[in-house]
Amino acid sequence: MKKRLPPLNWLRAFEASARLLNFTHAAQELNLTQAAISQQLKALESQLGAALFKRLPRGLELTEAGMSYFPVVRESVERLAAATDEIFGQGHRSALIVRSSLVFFTHWLAMRLPQFRRLYPQINLRIASSIWVEDSESDADLDIRYGQGRWPGLKSERLTWDTLVPVCSAALAAGEPPLNQPQDLIRHELLHVLGYEDGWGYWLKKSGAEDVDSSQGLQFDTLISALEVAELGQGIALARSSLVRHLLDSGRLVAPFGSEVTTKEAFYLVYAAHSMVNPDAAAFAEWLCAEATDFRNATKSGSQEDYEQ
Repeated sequence: MKKRLPPLNWLRAFEASARLLNFTHAAQELNLTQAAISQQLKALESQLGAALFKRLPRGLELTEAGMSYFPVVRESVERLAAATDEIFGQGHRSALIVRSSLVFFTHWLAMRLPQFRRLYPQINLRIASSIWVEDSESDADLDIRYGQGRWPGLKSERLTWDTLVPVCSAALAAGEPPLNQPQDLIRHELLHVLGYEDGWGYWLKKSGAEDVDSSQGLQFDTLISALEVAELGQGIALARSSLVRHLLDSGRLVAPFGSEVTTKEAFYLVYAAHSMVNPDAAAFAEWLCAEATDFRNATKSGSQEDYEQ
């Protein structure tokens, strides 16, 4: 049968007394009387069923059991004190929780976070993924969601203006069977992402390739997975332009067709009106929207040739 865990104040009395080997000094450190320290240690020894100290004429000495117990208790007390100070200490600021679409965080936000940290080093930022959480269950201060900008009871700021861009590996684009025009997709694996309203069927119709079977291919629950498989040369993913600019620029992916199709969906910063009362939330929102505007201005002037490799 397991021993019942002793009360924390008994353990603190033991830790201080064992470290200082003096009941009087331990009492002073803990703002207690020497009698209170002695009483707590006697109760601790009684519960443990073992003596922890040898009371000597000229001081204290730990027993064998006390020497074994002391390092464990000391480490536990120090860790608890450190954690308490870190989480609840003076000057502590609660973390700003930003819940983000995982693909947006991975392929857009993550590379920009160092700039935010340089501008606002005092803001404790916590990034949460939205993969396993329903919108109604979110306890985040700010959300980054994909959709058409309409969430009842919430405000939203548009972050991206996307086009749908088929992407694949350079080896796949240059290999056989050929991949020169949308109709060539009939002989290639399509990589689908569940949850997007505008998918392959929409793109094929807009591109004049309705004879391609839009139902064939692999299905994924995140665009991250589809882009990874596309990069490995296993198919063609239908990317959102804002998320693949860096992948196209680096050559990790190529866009084999010059045509792009505008989508009604976009990434939005979503929040309750009262969230902006929090100055940290307001600062992050202002920074993020400015970054999104800069990105749009830097890319909207580019022609379709920017995507052709």
